[in-house]
Amino acid sequence: MPYEDLLETARSIAEEAAALAARLRREGVEVAGTKSSPIDVVTAADEASEALIRGRLADLRPDDGFLGEESGAERGTSGLTWVVDPIDGTVNYLYGLPNWSVSIAIVEGEPDPASWRALAGVVAAPALAETYWATAGGGAHRNGERLAVRPPVALDRALLATGFHYTQAVRGNQARVVAGLLPLVRDLRRAGGAALDLAAVAAGTIDGMFEQGLNPWDQAAGALLVREAGGVVEGLDGAAPSARMIMAGTREVIDELDAALQRLGA
Repeated sequence: MPYEDLLETARSIAEEAAALAARLRREGVEVAGTKSSPIDVVTAADEASEALIRGRLADLRPDDGFLGEESGAERGTSGLTWVVDPIDGTVNYLYGLPNWSVSIAIVEGEPDPASWRALAGVVAAPALAETYWATAGGGAHRNGERLAVRPPVALDRALLATGFHYTQAVRGNQARVVAGLLPLVRDLRRAGGAALDLAAVAAGTIDGMFEQGLNPWDQAAGALLVREAGGVVEGLDGAAPSARMIMAGTREVIDELDAALQRLGA
């Protein structure tokens, strides 16, 4: 498998961090603070998970860069950067819902979805007993099973996932777009974790996903899963995925979804 050494590093650390987060969840969750809005919470487990990941990578890969949700960025000298979400789906984690994960990817180039090349990625979801992983050119897997996106369907037969921004002004526009999109699709799902939404596209359990406001760490591993499972990951009008918009699914679903979202002013 290409980049197997990078994958094994990512997988072992992601599973260790996921086990730590699961243990801390059983012991009780402490909110450590907020970020972009009062409902955008950080738990002590987010911070502990990222500290563990950062420490392990500093020992094993000291020349690589690091970009984490909680502790920021640090440039390396190798041209590679680890992009880390220590707990994706923190609100689910806070409430005891199972859809949360640890997401770790390693990318080549600048740590920006518009230009990077993802080499390996892992999404570990201990409450679901699922670990997803992929390498560039090596396919996408869940618990050892090779994954593939669902066969193409028309948009009106597509089951899509989405998420909502933590800033209320952005949410207002998202609600308007969703209201216009609902009559055009089979249905929408809102599970509360972008990494697992992308993993679900890769696994073929939904037809596609879209979301505004995702950060690089929200999508790095999940986007690689989708592409290695035969899917497409883009922004609006064929642009690279960004905070403005990310869409994932088959080419056919993405083309129709893109047109619909643009008509609705997403």
